[in-house]
Amino acid sequence: MACTNRQVAKTLRLIGQLHELRGDGPFRVRAFMAGADLVERLERPVAGMDEDELVGLPGVGERIASVVREVCETGTSTELESLQAELPPSLPELLSVEGIGPKTAGRLWRELGVTSVAGLIEAAKHGRIRRLKGFGPKREAELRRGAERYAGAGHRMNRATAGELLAGIVAVLAPGQWAVAGSYRRGAATVGDLDLVSCQDPREVNPRLREIADEVIEEGDRRTSIRFRGERVDLRFTTPDALGPMLVYLTGSKTFNIRLRDRALLAGLRINEYGIADRSGAGLATYPSEAAMFAALDLQYIPPELREGSGEIEAAERNAIPALVAGEGLRGDLHVHSNWSDGSLSLAELAAEGERRGYEYLAVTDHSETLGIAHGLSERDLAEQRRTIEAVNRTSGCYLVTGVEVDILSDGTLGLPDRALADLELVVASLHSGLRQDRDRVTRRVVAACENEHVDVIGHPTGRLIGRREPAAVDLPRLIEAAASTGTALEINASPYRLDLEDVAVRAARDRGVVLSIGTDAHRPGELNHLRHGLATARRGWCTPADVLNTRPLAALLEGTR
Repeated sequence: MACTNRQVAKTLRLIGQLHELRGDGPFRVRAFMAGADLVERLERPVAGMDEDELVGLPGVGERIASVVREVCETGTSTELESLQAELPPSLPELLSVEGIGPKTAGRLWRELGVTSVAGLIEAAKHGRIRRLKGFGPKREAELRRGAERYAGAGHRMNRATAGELLAGIVAVLAPGQWAVAGSYRRGAATVGDLDLVSCQDPREVNPRLREIADEVIEEGDRRTSIRFRGERVDLRFTTPDALGPMLVYLTGSKTFNIRLRDRALLAGLRINEYGIADRSGAGLATYPSEAAMFAALDLQYIPPELREGSGEIEAAERNAIPALVAGEGLRGDLHVHSNWSDGSLSLAELAAEGERRGYEYLAVTDHSETLGIAHGLSERDLAEQRRTIEAVNRTSGCYLVTGVEVDILSDGTLGLPDRALADLELVVASLHSGLRQDRDRVTRRVVAACENEHVDVIGHPTGRLIGRREPAAVDLPRLIEAAASTGTALEINASPYRLDLEDVAVRAARDRGVVLSIGTDAHRPGELNHLRHGLATARRGWCTPADVLNTRPLAALLEGTR
């Protein structure tokens, strides 16, 4: 069976966590955790390696190699299954709660009998957690908030996980005979379940879906739903001549669909996933494309990313939906890391990767030295890196923009002196610490960074990690106002684990005249592919090419940075 490095790493990490939950020795735990980190960073698929090749990798012993091969061949591991049989089945769920690691989860289990998120919330409600040594009311309240956020999130997937799920499903569908719909197609930051439309004969598709499914929830000629890799996938069947209505219906949010239906009713029409009929339901008309259906409703075409019920239908009535930024309009990536800090590629390799992708430029924005865990660069390091970049640029078809991701320190100052920043072509300033400061203090920090004449972009402005860390309490209207008045760009961090700024704030910034910068924050080659997630967020924020820094030719980019 096919497996990805991410899936193998997830299994190794879970085994390590379960060993720690069980109280096993630290060496065993570290071996699995280190193995997970290594596999996740490898560009080459481990599924194609034999055990000798795996053991040859740094830090991988025979035991880890054996587990990797077993996972690739069977999709699971006997060691994992043994641990899961020994521990409460819901215990690993606690590890998904912000602020809970294996040690804390182990204590909650052994000392309080808490084995699930629901149990954690109940224990916190009755004040039991604060009685544990080293906890207290404040820690109890934090854990309760984290557990309630997790429970309310409905276990939504990030876009990377959803993309892997999609790839596994479409592998059994005929090319050109399917389309993705739902929140994934709308470019949402998280996805509850996966929705697809197929024009294939259900008699051909359903047997293939049964082969890969964990569970068949429902199977039929119009709809089939399965559980795949633990997630729900819904597939609707239609014909090519009726594809448009099905895609419109399944792509739009609930609010969008209600408003579109209500508008049609005012015009004496009824719409559903099969087409448009008169008020009585007679005379059903079908459409092969969404554009044809929107035209029949006397509406401008509404891009999928905008179908949220937030004014797009009214704009389409006035033919006022702007031409959104598109992938072919992006000339490069404005936030990447090299092996000078914590990235994996050399500067020459980055330039070659950018050239291979047809980019005009890549901005090298390694960390400043104040972020010690990332092997950040000092003023002297930056000067040396700049000289190396200049040498690479003499022969490369992709221009490396000299830059840095400078840390916004807890007191509001920057992690490098102005004289170091003045010599760079693009300066990204980011929050990495003090993310739990109060609203006024953390906002003053990012506003101060905007006001520094050398800062061009505020990176991942709220510091959120989707599903794991709440955004800092940044006053976004205040930050947007500061960015507008100083000409500072705000980043759409394209990592599927961040997508920060989120789409609502992007639209607010765009409406205020703030320029948005899209950066992948890539540390490895494959992460450069994440640019598409940032693009989707920009489109959800109604951004046109003029609103996005990455659309500028190199000369205009360098001229426009402060």
